[in-house]
Amino acid sequence: MTTPKKKPRNKELTDEQKEANKKLSSKRIFVEHIIRIIKIFRIASERFRLHKDTYEKVILTICGLVRLRIDSLILPNL
Repeated sequence: MTTPKKKPRNKELTDEQKEANKKLSSKRIFVEHIIRIIKIFRIASERFRLHKDTYEKVILTICGLVRLRIDSLILPNL
């Protein structure tokens, strides 16, 4: 996991650091939107009460459906 650069005390971030933070935030927003789309499926957002092998199959199926749904979008280079 990558974290953004923090501003040092009594100093400013360099332009390169600000640009890197901006790129990181745009990637993070994209991933958060995908997670939101996955959680539209109630089974993915609540506690799963079946066997863990079944859970893996369900999550992979949901991810496949989400991928079909966003297939028309241009995915950024992550």
